[in-house]
Amino acid sequence: MTLGLPALSGCLWHTRKVPQAKMPENVLAAAPGQLVDIVNKRYDAINALSATVTFTATEGGELNGSEKTITPFSGYILLRKPESLRVISYLPVVHEPAFDMASDGTRFKLIIPPKNRAIEGPNSISKVSSNSFENMRPYMFVDAMLIPKISADDLLSVTGDNTTVINPKTRKLEILPEYLLTVAHRQGDSNILQTERVIHFSRIDLRPIEEDMYGPDGQVQTQASYGPLQTYGDQQFPGTVTIRWPEQERQILITIQKLRVNLQLVDSTFQLAIPKGMAVQELK
Repeated sequence: MTLGLPALSGCLWHTRKVPQAKMPENVLAAAPGQLVDIVNKRYDAINALSATVTFTATEGGELNGSEKTITPFSGYILLRKPESLRVISYLPVVHEPAFDMASDGTRFKLIIPPKNRAIEGPNSISKVSSNSFENMRPYMFVDAMLIPKISADDLLSVTGDNTTVINPKTRKLEILPEYLLTVAHRQGDSNILQTERVIHFSRIDLRPIEEDMYGPDGQVQTQASYGPLQTYGDQQFPGTVTIRWPEQERQILITIQKLRVNLQLVDSTFQLAIPKGMAVQELK
C-alpha cells in the first residue's frame, strides 16, 4: 500500500517574515582592567549626593499572575559614602509623608506615618523574613544608586553577551552587545567561589547599564538597571534607576528630577527619631 503523501513542493511548510534585529554599526572592545576603571573612577568621583526624585512602585508579575503599579510619589534620596542613606517620600496629591528611612550604614530606622508604624534593625540580613518587604534593606538602595568600587582582592571574569531590545524611538528590534563583569570572592579558605555581583556594560559606549547583586544563597537578590545619562549641572548621571527584587516580584523606578553631588551632609541627616507611642518592629 502506498501512502498518499503530498509532494514536497512547499505544501508541508510556509514562510513568513519576522522582525529582524539589527546589530549596531560600532561595537567597542575593552579589557577587564578598563571596565574596572570605569566603575572605580565613577565611584571615586562622587562622595555624596542629594536627589529630588519620583518613585513608581510595581508589585507582582508572572509568578503572582497579576501586576499592580502604585501611583507615582515624590521624594528625596540623600547618600553619603560609604553607606549612609536617607530616603523620604510623600503621598501623591496630599503631599503628606509616606515613609522616612535613615541609615548610618550599620543600622536603619523606617517610619511609616500613615500606618503609625516604625521598623528598625541592622543593615544586613541575618534571617530572611517571609515578608518580602522586611528583606529590603538600605544597602540595596546604596549599591544600586552608586555601583560599589571593585577592589584588588576581588576575583573577576568577563564574558560577552547579546541582548535583543526594542528601541523606544523606532520601535524596531536591536541587538545590544554587552560585557558581563562578574565580581566574586572565595568562601573562607576554600576554593569555592561566591558571586557577589555581575555588572553589565553596553558595548556601544561601555556604560554600565545593569547590576545584578547576589545573596549568600547564590541567587540574584537585587537588580538595578540604569537609563541613559542625563546632565545635572556639571555631572552626568543616569536619568532613571530601576531597582528590582526578582524573588519578591517588586520593583521601584526612580526618576531623577534634580541632582547635586559632593555636597556636605552632616551626621544628623542620617539620624531619625521614632515618634513617641508609635508601634516599633525590630528586625534581625
